[in-house]
Amino acid sequence: MSQLYKIIGLIGKPNHAGASNTINALFEFLVEQGYQVIVESSVACSMDKQDLAIHSLTEIGELADLAIVVGGDGYMLGAARVLSCYNIGVLGVNRGNLGFLTDLSPTEFAEPLSEILAGKSRSEQRFIIEAEVYRHGKLKSSNSAVNEAVLHAGKVASMIEFEVYIDNSFMFSQRSDGLIISTPTGSTAYSMSAGGPILTPNLNALSLVPMFPHTLTSRPIVVDGNSEIKLILANENYENLQVSCDGHVILAVMPGDEVIIRKSEYTLRLIHPLDHSYFNVLRTKLSWGNKLY
Repeated sequence: MSQLYKIIGLIGKPNHAGASNTINALFEFLVEQGYQVIVESSVACSMDKQDLAIHSLTEIGELADLAIVVGGDGYMLGAARVLSCYNIGVLGVNRGNLGFLTDLSPTEFAEPLSEILAGKSRSEQRFIIEAEVYRHGKLKSSNSAVNEAVLHAGKVASMIEFEVYIDNSFMFSQRSDGLIISTPTGSTAYSMSAGGPILTPNLNALSLVPMFPHTLTSRPIVVDGNSEIKLILANENYENLQVSCDGHVILAVMPGDEVIIRKSEYTLRLIHPLDHSYFNVLRTKLSWGNKLY
């Protein structure tokens, strides 16, 4: 029987003993099953294997049919921003805390992984967003985010002032610590901590969540996922402003700049076991109650 996935890439959190142990175990398992395995360069040095096929993250995106990412949600996000540019399935093995994006156990992966490799799995597309910073009409910087893009000051508890436009239609002006623009994937992350709504992954929607707004009537709002969101920074702001993408990539913003946030042309293709349930993930990770009867 022909293999559904011929080349499998292994990606993991560098310098993490638990992740290294899991990657070694995954490598041995996959090789025994007859798969061609390529290893991301940052973790290859922690593997005591000979003649490894070592590649960069982008090369794994180009060459592999499936990428297995070992780590927590934070590391998964970093890999996902790169891998989303390629038509590659991404499967997560949890070596972090909550693990909203990582399905498999680091120690009991053999049975569910065998099922997935046999085609008994579910594929899910998660959209991502692009954040662009314009200064005097010229693009200064940009990056993508799987979870959220956050406009904020460079120091804690510093009020900033800005205007928000949806598809060039003025929405509101605000004085606050910032604004979180979240995808459905990110709605259970920073946005949720700030009081934002949980959006199921199949929704084509974005949530805008104010951070400590200077008015009690300012509340989170959900808009169509195809909307273009424009933030115009008031000239009276301090110079040390930022747009943070997934808490990893920082784009510098100056007073008077415009920030454009829209859906990316790329999507992240997540691979899940057949028994994966988003609501079960919520119940488990957020300690919600189970059925009464």
